Amino acid sequence: MIEQATPAHHDLIGWAKQETKRLLVIVLYLWVIFGLYVLSETIVLSKEHINFASHGFALINALVLAKVLLVAEDLNFADGFRNKPLIYPILYKAFAFAILFVAAHIAESELLGLWHGKGALASFPPIGGGTVKGFVCVVALMFVALVPFFAFREIGRVIGEDRLWDMLFKRGAISFAPLPVEG
Repeated sequence: MIEQATPAHHDLIGWAKQETKRLLVIVLYLWVIFGLYVLSETIVLSKEHINFASHGFALINALVLAKVLLVAEDLNFADGFRNKPLIYPILYKAFAFAILFVAAHIAESELLGLWHGKGALASFPPIGGGTVKGFVCVVALMFVALVPFFAFREIGRVIGEDRLWDMLFKRGAISFAPLPVEG
């Protein structure tokens, strides 16, 4: 006997498809950002004849931090300026998530270090070369890299994600029809 899909089953499948799409978009964006960061680091270090190539880590970090971003969003992380002009939530989220990503990287390094029997101090990652200036530079780079991402997310939230995707990726999709009124 073939079991018929229930409406709840369809809702679950639709939710899973939507979450997978969200995850893949975030992973792709972060992978590009981290890949460019690794590429620039490789170029700088090659001038000093230091062989450096951790492109695989860019994808792994993108996967891990994309999941961190999704969980944080589901927990309404950094939603403080939601009803303000869009520039406020965009900049606030970019900064808050830059800090969260660095904190998640530190936590990941600490957990891996503890797993391998290292102490907390020995496991602390040398972010930005281990200097305060380097740390601030990494946070600033992450902030700037996240601004366009959250700009698209916030604009999509206001006008509707489907409408934004249509405007960006469908020929002739730009219409001057009035936006739906949020009630």
